[in-house]
Amino acid sequence: MTTRSRLTPEREAELYEAVLDLLREVGYDALTMDAVATRTRSSKATLYRQWRGKPELVATALRHSKPVNVGDIDTGSLRGDFHAMLDQTDDCQMERDSALMRGLAQAIHGNPDLHEALRELLIEPEITGLDTLLRRAVERGEVSADNPALDFVPHMLVGAFVARQMIEDRLPDRAFLNRYIDAVVLPALGV
Repeated sequence: MTTRSRLTPEREAELYEAVLDLLREVGYDALTMDAVATRTRSSKATLYRQWRGKPELVATALRHSKPVNVGDIDTGSLRGDFHAMLDQTDDCQMERDSALMRGLAQAIHGNPDLHEALRELLIEPEITGLDTLLRRAVERGEVSADNPALDFVPHMLVGAFVARQMIEDRLPDRAFLNRYIDAVVLPALGV
């Protein structure tokens, strides 16, 4: 990512929100740098100078919309950490984010640059933060270091989002995810 020294944090936040709004309105494939420039009253040259292109801009906007790094959560217990992670959002925001992520999940199939940008700027930092949470749980003795489920925690969490809509035709909400963590994730980890 290139240096973004010319934008104030406030201007950058406005730009990211506009990108996410456009993404929700038209989807990834129809989102253009021209539309972002128009919506944000920016020049395309400024956008390309700050970000390499649409994939990086979208991934960075998504990363910016996450207020807390998962690895920074430390309640003293894994159960507390997982529930604190869910407390960072509300059901309305979760519904908006779910719709956005479903659209992006479809878009990555035809856009390898988007997939790469999302992995680098959004997915890998989240997995690193989750690894930090799990490492602390192992160090506290809550989870056995050789528990095979440790490798599958990200898969279990993502699976909850995907499966609820597929199976129940309902979006995941905090109540569902809290129950899922207590009934599936924590028991798999021996907690």
